Amino acid sequence: MVLEPLTAAELWHGLLEPLIRLVAFLSLGMLVGNFIEALNWTRRVGVLARPLILAGHLSPVTGAAFSMAFLSGVAANTMLAEAYDQGRLRKRELILANLFNSLPRFFLHLPTVFFMTAPLIRGAAFIYVGVTLTAAVLQTMLVVLAGRVLLPDSGPAEEEGPERKGARAVGWRQALAKSRKRFRKRISRVIRFTVPVYILFFLLQHQGAFDLVKRFLVEHAPFLAWLHPESLGIIVLHVTAEFTAGLAAAGALLDASSMGYRDVVLALLVGNILAAPVRAVRHQFPYYAGIFSPRLGLELIAYSQFFRIGVIFGVTVAFYFFTV
Repeated sequence: MVLEPLTAAELWHGLLEPLIRLVAFLSLGMLVGNFIEALNWTRRVGVLARPLILAGHLSPVTGAAFSMAFLSGVAANTMLAEAYDQGRLRKRELILANLFNSLPRFFLHLPTVFFMTAPLIRGAAFIYVGVTLTAAVLQTMLVVLAGRVLLPDSGPAEEEGPERKGARAVGWRQALAKSRKRFRKRISRVIRFTVPVYILFFLLQHQGAFDLVKRFLVEHAPFLAWLHPESLGIIVLHVTAEFTAGLAAAGALLDASSMGYRDVVLALLVGNILAAPVRAVRHQFPYYAGIFSPRLGLELIAYSQFFRIGVIFGVTVAFYFFTV
């Protein structure tokens, strides 16, 4: 393979500018997460998810991370990482907590997805968003069920955890000092792991490594045969390029009456399944490696993607048969 040289513009726009932005957002998210933890606001922030937390035998910090994930995934993961490092969250619940945040992550990106899809595929956008929302809700319900089976029931009286009982109110200055101390410790890990991993992934992407993986996934997916023949073009663009490229192709096929709403939605769902693992590793792993650790971050992403793909695949099959 011939290595492609990098221009100054590619280096700035493709690597340095996004990396600076990533570290800035990571820093802000970690500060917010650490500040909430330092103020002992875990129970207050987690009130939104309290019924689900109690039903799934989950801890208040998981509920707080769930609520925070509606605003910032980085802040939510920081709260989970802090609790795990301090021994207030066991690994089993950490995995479930990461899976539990699929619904907030969906709503966090919902406006972008909807206003991107609606102009291009019109009515099919409502169906696609509805099906993916069903998958996100189902994932949350399955995590609650798994927590109820796998985690011990601490009971309502223990919902704040022994380490929180009798905790005194923390002042803003004290909370700021504590959060700054935690931030300095964690930002050093971000610099140590996130930056090199991000640079490595940028170089791999620039040399076409991810494109090769994506094409392999498309070319060796035997279940594509049951889809509409025109669907392959949407899926290939969805996987090898970006989501918007697949949407543009879908919109063109709808305008030409070559495909209906059902076939477009199925093509986008299959493209979602095939593209998600590679995009998750490429986009999530650099900052997961900094917030948690490279090994634990990769493990969390793997669990998340296997679980997510399984649920979306099930919802896609159900949609296929219910709309025949």
